[in-house]
Amino acid sequence: MKITKDLYQSSLTLLTDYYQLTMAYAYWKSGKGEEEAVFNLFFRKHPFQGGFTLAAGLEYVIDFCENFKFTDKDIAFLQGMKNQDGEPTFEKGFLKYLTDLNFTCDIDAVEEGTVVFPNEPLVRVKGPLIQCQLLETALLNILNFQSLIATKAARINLAAKGEPVLEFGLRRAQGIDGALAASRAAYIGGCASTSNVMAGKLFGIPVSGTHAHSWIMAFPSELEAFEAYADAFPDQTLFLVDTYDTLNGVRNAIKVGQMLREKGKEMLGIRLDSGDLAYFSNEARKMLDEAGFTNAKIVASNDLDEQIITSLKNQEASINVWGVGTKLVTAYDQPALGAVYKLSAIQTDKGNWEPKIKLSQQSLKINIPGYHNFKRFYSRGKAVADMIYLEGQEFSEQSLVIIDPIDQTRRKRIMPAFYQEEELLVKIFKKGKRQYKVPTLEQVRERVANQLESLDKTHKRLVNPHLYPVGLEENLHHLRMELILSAKENNDGH
Repeated sequence: MKITKDLYQSSLTLLTDYYQLTMAYAYWKSGKGEEEAVFNLFFRKHPFQGGFTLAAGLEYVIDFCENFKFTDKDIAFLQGMKNQDGEPTFEKGFLKYLTDLNFTCDIDAVEEGTVVFPNEPLVRVKGPLIQCQLLETALLNILNFQSLIATKAARINLAAKGEPVLEFGLRRAQGIDGALAASRAAYIGGCASTSNVMAGKLFGIPVSGTHAHSWIMAFPSELEAFEAYADAFPDQTLFLVDTYDTLNGVRNAIKVGQMLREKGKEMLGIRLDSGDLAYFSNEARKMLDEAGFTNAKIVASNDLDEQIITSLKNQEASINVWGVGTKLVTAYDQPALGAVYKLSAIQTDKGNWEPKIKLSQQSLKINIPGYHNFKRFYSRGKAVADMIYLEGQEFSEQSLVIIDPIDQTRRKRIMPAFYQEEELLVKIFKKGKRQYKVPTLEQVRERVANQLESLDKTHKRLVNPHLYPVGLEENLHHLRMELILSAKENNDGH
């Protein structure tokens, strides 16, 4: 499926911040535009104060890059831009350069559905400075949001402990784009279905839903509304029971369920959307069981998230299916992941990679320099640590020490001979040509399940999770410290 073609019918190359274009123009003017560079896209903190993050959105990134081209309309728009003196912002030569520009970057990335941690490169982009710069905003826009929602969905599904979670946040989502991307990411994160029919069409996600309170209110009585709905959908009858009086609604659902049985059909269950969900679900369960509907499901909704679901579980609520909308698709408690895209190396005239460092008064914001990669170590199927290292760097196969990039007193010794290793970055594009076969969403969901299974349960705690070890290989750590001290010395104002 071509996402850009199906959703937008055109290139999205102008989906960028204005300063990306001004930098591209300045690179072109200074003759640096074709210099080879490496940029890394990474985040600094897990969302939701959690212990893991799921990478999501790579298929969108691939589609964006394959359609990366300045169209005639794009160039006409840029041609019409004026500076403060009323003169064209961009020279004709630069616009001609953009017209002829073809995507030629190498892109390596972690696969969708991979569990990732702070400071690890979700995407590594290598190519001409101008191209790398023009990719920044769109890649951040795509990966920040979908990774955030996939992670939120995974947390909610962990709280549900294997019971189905239905995503139905379309009406509360942040616009059309936000709704579609959220439905996709939520499915990746483990949700069983979506209410978003367009997402079902575009992405092949199962769709589900029943009826709203307006259906009940459109009839003289709740019982008549249930009867009419059962007549329309005898094989999919799940009744919303809280329009007037919840327990009376359950009684009416049972009456219609008995009518269905006489016709050889079976009521699927009921939905609760308000009130004390623990109390009403337990009372409804008793009533349904006493009436012989022991297999009828009880679906709960009403501004649920992982914390409320955990609370209801602790209260032993009789809920089988969880409908989650607003707090999932808007990532209600943290509306942004905060991933960044930083230059880490420039290729010299001799073909070597010159590492680049960005300093900050906050140690958290000092980047990891160089052309680097990362790998994961496993023991008996469980992930034990991740190591970030320089490409081509030789290191000991007997004993490694990884050093936390924020707190260098936190160190972990690894004996590679006792572990299995996995390189996390895979080749997506080489010289602008796609090398990677995009998996189906079902394959991505399977990867999510396997990745979460590989994490110790302490890293998956919703509150105060145990910190997963991620560190720099010693040589990279020393290089970083040397660059930090050199940059401070050279930029101290003297």
